[in-house]
Amino acid sequence: MLCFSVYELLKPWLFRQDPETAHDQVLRALAWLARRGPLLEVVQRLFSVQDQRLEVEAFGLRFPNPVGLAAGLDKNALALRAWPALGFGFVEIGSVTALAQPGNPKPRLFRLPQEEALVNQMGFNNDGAEALARRLEAWQEAYGKLPVPLGINLGKSKATPLEEAAQDYLRTLALLLPYGDYFVVNVSSPNTPGLRELQEKERLKELLGALTGFLQGRKPLLLKIAPDLTWPQIDEVLELAEQFGLSGLIATNTTTRRDGLKAPFPEEGGLSGRPLAGRSLEVLRYLAKGLGGRLPIVSVGGIFTPEDVWERLEQGATLVQVYTALVYRGPSLPKRLCMGLLRSLEGAAIKELLSRTGRL
Repeated sequence: MLCFSVYELLKPWLFRQDPETAHDQVLRALAWLARRGPLLEVVQRLFSVQDQRLEVEAFGLRFPNPVGLAAGLDKNALALRAWPALGFGFVEIGSVTALAQPGNPKPRLFRLPQEEALVNQMGFNNDGAEALARRLEAWQEAYGKLPVPLGINLGKSKATPLEEAAQDYLRTLALLLPYGDYFVVNVSSPNTPGLRELQEKERLKELLGALTGFLQGRKPLLLKIAPDLTWPQIDEVLELAEQFGLSGLIATNTTTRRDGLKAPFPEEGGLSGRPLAGRSLEVLRYLAKGLGGRLPIVSVGGIFTPEDVWERLEQGATLVQVYTALVYRGPSLPKRLCMGLLRSLEGAAIKELLSRTGRL
């Protein structure tokens, strides 16, 4: 594939740069592209796959295909229209916090090329909820709604004490409510001090109660969990997800564990990519068994190939997300995943696969 070959030529140059610098350069290029209508249409014809067999319905939304962009890559919605043109079936922006914040000191993003992995210590660097709301309003006024579902991932401001976390999340949700098709509660990033304590049952109960009480079912609300939870902790998450009527779960965030790496890596932070695949799949299977199809699961973590996507769908996922694989495989990744899915479906539709396993 020509686009894949071009990226392989550019990749050595990109990988010689600091990872965050390269990320920012690519994002600026995509932001430029997102405002070029005719050129964007050419990109869409080259990269996207339009086929009804790939369509999925989940939490009241229609997804043209099950491959989404995970949160963290376009935190501030700078390149919003570029992602559907590249073939993504949905886009998740953020994490966004109520307060604008610079994140952790640099360097804070590291590549492990031999592992096809990243370690990030970003710390929810973003422009803040008010700025994002203004940007999303401007996008809608200029171009209308995005042609695929837009998710907004909500985090806690670093300066906000845990005791005031619910109010912090509520402020962000209230500001962004008109613009997201679904919202995600992120209490599982390892890079904000104390954040993962919000996964504890009583704290999570308070937070979910406040958010669902405010939403009153107006928009889908999902919860993103860490891969490092124990099975009893995941059982508590499942209990609360059903108690508060959440629309789905996203599994998993990055991991603080380093087992399985071929060489020691001393930097702290969240590990993503290939080494996370096994644990992410384990958590997916456990969630799917516990839920029995009652809630959709979005699987993320170590997904690189069409076979990976197919396995996640077979094992209980309704949708999948990618991030690190995009860094290593390039912009043609969504198209290759979708084309591979069509080959695996052998003329059937994803809806049939999901209905056979009680997920539709």
